[in-house]
Amino acid sequence: MTNQVRQAERSGMVKAVSVADYIVERLSAEGINHCFGVAGDYVFPICDAVDSSAKVKWIGCANELNASYAADGYARVRGAAMLVTTYGVGELSALNGVMGAKAERSLVFHIVGMPSYQHQRLHKIAHHTLGDGVFGNFVDLSADAACCHAIINPENCVVEMERVIGEARRNNQPAYIAVPSDYALSPVMSADVKPIVPRSNEVALRKAMAIIEERINKAKSVVAFPAFTILRLGLQKQAQKTIEALGCPFATTLMEKCVLDEGHPQFAGMYAGAVSDPKTRQIVEGADLVLDLGGVNFNDITTAAYSAQLDLSRFITVGLGDVRIGDEVIAGVRLADVLSELAKLKPSSAPYRGARQELAPVTGNPSDKITMVALYPRYAAFLRAGDTVVLETGSTSLGMTPTTLPDGLRVEAQVLWGSIGWATPAAFGIALADPGRRTVLITGEGSHQLTANDIGAMGRFGANVIVFVLNNGGYLIERALEENPDWTYNDLAPWNYAELPKALGCADWYTARVTTLGDLDDAMKAARASKTGAYIEIIGGKMDMPPALAFAHSRLREMYGGTP
Repeated sequence: MTNQVRQAERSGMVKAVSVADYIVERLSAEGINHCFGVAGDYVFPICDAVDSSAKVKWIGCANELNASYAADGYARVRGAAMLVTTYGVGELSALNGVMGAKAERSLVFHIVGMPSYQHQRLHKIAHHTLGDGVFGNFVDLSADAACCHAIINPENCVVEMERVIGEARRNNQPAYIAVPSDYALSPVMSADVKPIVPRSNEVALRKAMAIIEERINKAKSVVAFPAFTILRLGLQKQAQKTIEALGCPFATTLMEKCVLDEGHPQFAGMYAGAVSDPKTRQIVEGADLVLDLGGVNFNDITTAAYSAQLDLSRFITVGLGDVRIGDEVIAGVRLADVLSELAKLKPSSAPYRGARQELAPVTGNPSDKITMVALYPRYAAFLRAGDTVVLETGSTSLGMTPTTLPDGLRVEAQVLWGSIGWATPAAFGIALADPGRRTVLITGEGSHQLTANDIGAMGRFGANVIVFVLNNGGYLIERALEENPDWTYNDLAPWNYAELPKALGCADWYTARVTTLGDLDDAMKAARASKTGAYIEIIGGKMDMPPALAFAHSRLREMYGGTP
């Protein structure tokens, strides 16, 4: 792109590249083909640049929060995403989604159109401001939601774009890029800058590998944890080669569901503290050495309310840019390089072979009402290799993640940040990011009501998602954590969910409302056969909860004295 700017300047015959065009085209080189956002006057130049681009398609969302969730989902699959909002009202509406991407290491380039430099310089009183003539009120807020930021002008555009792209890649977290509207239309000043590609320091890498190899050779038992960041960086094959080379068992937490196939012979099961299978718990908590590949997040959710018994002195944690061994941190070491080096090692004994994780049997009679015991095995049986399943925060995640799933799946859930409503727009972004896979959204109606309006965007842009919405009359996750499940604040407006797609412009979608297991089985077959999107409303019991949620209910009440 720098050469394009330079050639335009030299020829004198080609229109110089504008700041807006440069930003859009430079980000397209990062593998981004779609731009999620909501238009606004301050950001019109960026919107125009996207609309004029032959490489990037504008994806208008119902609101900025939905756009940020969709961008998060897209980035999880593509490795990066573009989010465009206007100054103040737009960027602030998107911040929850951007911060969720930061927490769960999803790289979103958040571009904000600011009022013109001229208005800023003259301290004009303008709309979308606090009326005080100050235009930097929101920069710190948006910058804190990202790992790096820049305010772009024609002189620094090339240099600053390379800096923020390099830093965002190094951390795999969002970058905030603000552009005054008049600067966005100005020609870029060229500069000789090479892209910044994060690499390991060779001396640091050799030091880290020497210590890791020594610890592995001394350990009588080793277990690996491939972290969720393996999935974010597209390192699944490398992680699998590493684990196979070491011959050790591996386990996952809720955040890593299906990061590697659960049918792999070295899979030792899902680890969640006290609710783990006893054999899995013994393998993890009894290991001499735990190889944390990518930085597992052991939080209250992934440890079943802090019930894990883990000795961190036995951990070697390979982060995105460093290695931690006890109290020693070796900086300048990249995760991909460590995996590559580990894959060269030879196991000292025969590889671990665990019992294959089988799918739960599908039970129940066609005339039976739908229960959680019968529902989740049906979800597992419905899913196929090549599907991407998106799980909403709440009872859905806690019901689905302990369920053994088929090989070849990709599972996405927002376990750490846990913002309800995330999954519906995220499924939209995921479907656009990889249309070769079928995207399946499994959500509850409480979360779905927050962001259901982007079902319309799915239909508009041909994202043929299969949507399952569990309608159990309110917020089940909240009711499960309450002494009194009948508080009125856990109730919801009684929507006719199965009618939403048609009302939102998806007239050709398959839709159904099911109350029995037979109806559900028929609807699942029809949804799988549908060439467009599909939407199934499932009627469940008000307090019928999956076992993991029931445990969390009792554990949290115990911890917090009945008031979680």
